[in-house]
Amino acid sequence: MEQGAGTAPAAPRAKRPSPPVERLRQLVGGRWRAGGGRELLSVNPARPKEVVATGRLAQARDLDDAVAAAREAFPGWAATPHHGRAGVLAHVAALLDRRAEWYGEELAREEGKTRAEGVGEVRRAAEVFRYCAGEASRPAGEVFASPRPGEQIQVLHRPVGVVAAVTPFNFPIAIPAWKIAPALGFGNTVVWKPSGLVPLLAQRLAETLVEAGLPRGVLGLLHGDGELGARLAGHPGVDAVTFTGSTAVGRALIASCGTLARPVQTELGGKNAAAVLADADLGLAAAEVVAGAFRSAGQKCTATSRLVVADAVADELIARVVDRAAALRVGDPLEPSTDMGPVVSLQARDELQHAVDAAAARPGAEVLTGGRPYGGPLASGAYLPPTVVELTGDEPLWHDDPLWREELFGPVLVVRRARDDREALRLVNDSAFGLAAAVFTNDLHNVAAAIDTLDVGVLHINSETAGADPHVPFGGAGRSGYGPREQGSAARQFFTTTRTVYVRASTGGAR
Repeated sequence: MEQGAGTAPAAPRAKRPSPPVERLRQLVGGRWRAGGGRELLSVNPARPKEVVATGRLAQARDLDDAVAAAREAFPGWAATPHHGRAGVLAHVAALLDRRAEWYGEELAREEGKTRAEGVGEVRRAAEVFRYCAGEASRPAGEVFASPRPGEQIQVLHRPVGVVAAVTPFNFPIAIPAWKIAPALGFGNTVVWKPSGLVPLLAQRLAETLVEAGLPRGVLGLLHGDGELGARLAGHPGVDAVTFTGSTAVGRALIASCGTLARPVQTELGGKNAAAVLADADLGLAAAEVVAGAFRSAGQKCTATSRLVVADAVADELIARVVDRAAALRVGDPLEPSTDMGPVVSLQARDELQHAVDAAAARPGAEVLTGGRPYGGPLASGAYLPPTVVELTGDEPLWHDDPLWREELFGPVLVVRRARDDREALRLVNDSAFGLAAAVFTNDLHNVAAAIDTLDVGVLHINSETAGADPHVPFGGAGRSGYGPREQGSAARQFFTTTRTVYVRASTGGAR
């Protein structure tokens, strides 16, 4: 195949006036205030000259005030009956459902995923809040038998205190939801620093929580840079830190929280593999691999970035994947016909293009589709074509290739052939990351082998690597995460502490 062959841009959308530029504010102590730091601009990655929102970054005083307000609000919020807190979360869910189209379109403009994906993400955030509201009707603790007569042992769950939440750009409302909703539901207060690339959607979520009746000070929102995030995580008024983002930043937070003896929960990077075994349904496998690799422009920690194919079916499966990738329509995320929008910024686009160019220049790497920057109408936006690169030759040639080893966080899929099914599963494990994997097979022995041997936190059989439901644990092994899992019943492990209570009936006292 010709290098760079493939995706044509979607038809350009009819020009229409841009929406008004929104004003960004900090939420501190229940009041909205302008930040006093340097200017913050949120731009549309499809048209980087279009400003979506503008404001100023938070300063040290804003951080101190937000943490102080959260500490002051904590006793009252923790003492609120769980069903009372759940009522606020349920109200948030209803408001998010009602505003999914509005927020979803703003999300597409600010972050770059398609409008349909943006609307779906807002509805997923509503689902998370609704699930966490339901925690009020689930068991709140345990009762154990005592070895002593007349005594009962209770294990109760109590809120941790003030939680610092630091969230990334790629799911600007869903990832904050699965941190903030359980934290609030279990009685904690939260100070939140979202990514500076997606401040408007963060503000929309905070506005929704305030409108739903969240008491003053229970949530603080600070628009800031990485330095502010580090200062928030290390603030003496913070009791626990939950973080999703890059492995490098996450490791630094883990180290600083370890020094402070502060609980920390991190969800980090991924280099997720899909293994297509010799007996797989190739039509299903190709469709799921392409969805996992290129939805959200590959900007998911669970995106499929490696594809391992058993040699017996490699030619046909790779051809199917390349054809599907080349057929994706890339363009304005607000156009209904668009399959894939831009990456989040021009800087991200250029870094990804550099990585692909460097790979193409190395021996043993063949670009099967994509790989070259767009010209024409898409050239000014943060667009990259869906790109598939095959690594060929003996393993020593490609074993340390950055395309195989490093998380790129974009629409780039690297392919490697395996001699047989056993080697395919071995290559899935050939990574320092361990977030998600997918295995395509109809053989129960292969399913059992994958379950027993693959070192990942999330395993999909015959479905794409991406995807997380709010009622089950989510997280990874190795460099993909540290600390308790997120979502489902696992959320309680991080956002509460246990109190063991020994209750013995009084005998009237000794005289």
